Amino acid sequence: MIHPTAIVHPQARIGKNVSVGPYSIIGEHVEIGNGTWIGPHVVITGHTQIGLDNRFYQFSSIGEAPQDKKYGLLSETETPFGNSAHSISVRSRMRG
Repeated sequence: MIHPTAIVHPQARIGKNVSVGPYSIIGEHVEIGNGTWIGPHVVITGHTQIGLDNRFYQFSSIGEAPQDKKYGLLSETETPFGNSAHSISVRSRMRG
């Protein structure tokens, strides 16, 4: 189920039985595997691939540029996730 206030890019690939919470944003190059739960106010962008049965909790930001000053803003990167990652916590920032 995708909450009516969530914004999901039309090109995003969403699997079966995926729940996207209120005010979450899913970007164009995102793939989300079956059975994944995305809480409220989660942002998933970039070239991000998420496996099966993952959980992302409120205010997580996945696939955005990191705070590391050595990161090149023009670098093309990907953020892959495996299956059943249930430990993505509040205010996590992950970039591959």
